[in-house]
Amino acid sequence: MRSPLRPLPAPVERWTTAARALRWLDALAAWLAIWGVLAIALPSASDVSLAAVSALVVVLGALVRPLRARWRPLSGVVALMLSSRLAPGDHAWYVRPGHAERVLVTARHRTRVVIVRLADEGSEGLGVRRTRVLLVPADFA
Repeated sequence: MRSPLRPLPAPVERWTTAARALRWLDALAAWLAIWGVLAIALPSASDVSLAAVSALVVVLGALVRPLRARWRPLSGVVALMLSSRLAPGDHAWYVRPGHAERVLVTARHRTRVVIVRLADEGSEGLGVRRTRVLLVPADFA
């Protein structure tokens, strides 16, 4: 990949590193939720065994792509808050762990948004859920 002509704005750089941390916090929330359910279901089991079983369930659940894509209790809320001000015609940064690219918001409806990559020659938009991607407003950056 070519190096960018200009460095990314500082807030966008912070969100590219925070994206990975948010996904780890989602995994931690899953582990705690499963541990709590197991503790209620099996009150006589030891805490160590419950923690180990819940960690195993989280690891196995992370291997199931649809489950991993939908389980975003913390990163989904953060993504909704970040993209709440976006409207059609606004520029934003499409942030993923490790890199970000500038996009144009072409449509928005509740939790869905359609974006177009500015570096792409194609005119087709990408429809995404605001809970599954981090869209940082360009004026915020």
